[in-house]
Amino acid sequence: MLKIRFLRVGKKNQPAFKIVVINAKRAPQSGKFVEEVGFFNPLTKEKVLRKERILYWLSKGAKPSDSVFNLLVAEKIIKGKKIPVHKKPKKKEKKEETKEEIKKGEEKTEEQKTS
Repeated sequence: MLKIRFLRVGKKNQPAFKIVVINAKRAPQSGKFVEEVGFFNPLTKEKVLRKERILYWLSKGAKPSDSVFNLLVAEKIIKGKKIPVHKKPKKKEKKEETKEEIKKGEEKTEEQKTS
């Protein structure tokens, strides 16, 4: 399966991103991407997107990452609603015993002791 995702380039504290089509199981830093379809610099807001190539790969079944999807929606290359990318994951809630459950548990242990 192919993905369209960011490949970070640039110096420390000066990020820039290539937008590449790559196998989903491969890390983008490996440099073995199928094709470069754009460039994005978040500091200067510079964007270079090859619309026809992006649409071609989307038609071939490539899935964009959430951040790339939001960028493509903002540039009106594809239609849709933006995906909240920086949403915090839900924490697993531990079952906390309420005061009532504790009282019931104490009553049951008292009954077991008396019988």
